[in-house]
Amino acid sequence: MKIGIIVEGDCERIVLKSIAFYRYLEMHQIQLVDDVINIGGKGNLKQSSKRMPSQVQALRDLGAEHVVVLRDLDEAESLESVDRIKAEVYQAGDVSTCLAIQELEAWFLADSVTLSLLFNASFYCEQPQVINKPANYLSALRTNYTGRGISDKKGFASAMINNGFTIERAAEHPNCPSARYFLTKLQTIASATFL
Repeated sequence: MKIGIIVEGDCERIVLKSIAFYRYLEMHQIQLVDDVINIGGKGNLKQSSKRMPSQVQALRDLGAEHVVVLRDLDEAESLESVDRIKAEVYQAGDVSTCLAIQELEAWFLADSVTLSLLFNASFYCEQPQVINKPANYLSALRTNYTGRGISDKKGFASAMINNGFTIERAAEHPNCPSARYFLTKLQTIASATFL
């Protein structure tokens, strides 16, 4: 299965460009066409966006059989908010939207192994997806553990990747269903070609 991926920002792109994620795709016989596209903000993912149709078509032209969109939910998890946000994102039969609840950084909070390594102390977050503004929370935690906050989210995302973060590990956390959903959606899309 050949897929294209469009994300809202730099941190998502860093995670999905990682060697670990490419290995995951390869293991599930998924080929990424072209680069992970950073569309540059949530507004550019919307139905009304002028950029989304052309970006989706460009991925199709490169051979993508399906396009996956990853964006942050940025609000408390509820069925209404998930459905409403998904409905705002560009719609097509070959486009699937996945939401990181609250933000992608909640997935970082779900990876105790990597954060314990970065904080040089045992760390576990019971409810990573419940924390409002997890990027801010991570910065406060890093200040507490190391004396340094997070001045650059992209730099912190790279540090997470360089220290072993994987979406699979985040998905194993019992209270991080959005990471699990993202991986399950990819597997479902891949298996559809074999039916």
